[in-house]
Amino acid sequence: MRVTLNATKTRTALRSAARISLDMLLILLMTAAALWILGWMWPVIWPLVIGLLLATLTWPMTRFLRRRGWRPALAASTVTLTFILGSLGTIALIAVPVAAQADELTAGVIDGIEQLRKWASGPPLNIGDDQVSQALDSAVARVQGSIGSILSATVSGVGAVANGVITAVLALFLMFFFLKDGPRFLPWLTRQLPGRLATDVPAVAERCWETLGSFVRSQAFVGLLDAVFIGLGLWIVGVPLVLPLAVLTFVAAFVPIVGALFAGFVAVLIALVSNGPTDALIVLAIIVVVQQLEGNVFQPMLQSRSLGLHAGVVLLAVTLGGSLAGITGSLVAVPIAAMIAVIWSYLREQLSDPVQEPTPVATTDSA
Repeated sequence: MRVTLNATKTRTALRSAARISLDMLLILLMTAAALWILGWMWPVIWPLVIGLLLATLTWPMTRFLRRRGWRPALAASTVTLTFILGSLGTIALIAVPVAAQADELTAGVIDGIEQLRKWASGPPLNIGDDQVSQALDSAVARVQGSIGSILSATVSGVGAVANGVITAVLALFLMFFFLKDGPRFLPWLTRQLPGRLATDVPAVAERCWETLGSFVRSQAFVGLLDAVFIGLGLWIVGVPLVLPLAVLTFVAAFVPIVGALFAGFVAVLIALVSNGPTDALIVLAIIVVVQQLEGNVFQPMLQSRSLGLHAGVVLLAVTLGGSLAGITGSLVAVPIAAMIAVIWSYLREQLSDPVQEPTPVATTDSA
């Protein structure tokens, strides 16, 4: 009898495990299908994501103007044009000083290459001029042999730039419409959904919007910290073009990993060609220290507080997003993780049983 009872319990446990495994497989298949559809629609989704990020960044100014009596279209147009002019001004702020000192920087690059050649010709490398010439000749021969690959890569690069311009234009148009018609979205969504979904989905969407705004503001604050500290270090060392480099650092902070590497490379290169290798090493040390503090201390702390995520979750989300989708994955990993946390928190609130207060016990006076 006991053996039969144990066998029945074992079969029941196996059936439960098999059912749970089947459910997990179905969930994984649905997730894979959703990711495939997302990748197929990515040329449309990516401008939408950028437009949302820009709208959350510029919405406080739009809300301020609308509260002062501005019409929605006028407020959105003003903010969009201001953003475009500010972006173009930032590019000019970086490009004009660099162009003004282009001759000096070019001469510094040539001097740096000459110093590197002299250093390589001495001990311990002892590389002679004939070896350098031979290496250059072989490099030229390789370039001539792979001219077809270079042309195809150039065409691909031009196509990528064109796609980037199209994406930027679409994102700006979407940003304008989000700023203009954003407050109408939730009431419209409420009218379109049936039953309880008319309440739940708009509530989740509103929380996700607030979370996305917190992410963009915290990222902007982190970029400001990077720009201030790195700019201050460059000013102390005496590196030229401090203001353009600080602006470049702030803008690059919105592109995780690669943005910081690019801004740091530009700063070290300018320090090398203008001040020499010693100051370049000092600038490199400053950038490494600031980036380590930003990546491991400031960013996780700020984003964990503003998004309601633990600092470890933020770090893991960025790592996972970068491994799955590169720079794009690193950029959207944290807000996606925060939105998942928002949806889970809302579901837990709705599915949890309400706390029942104890019923007071009636007492009778004894005679």
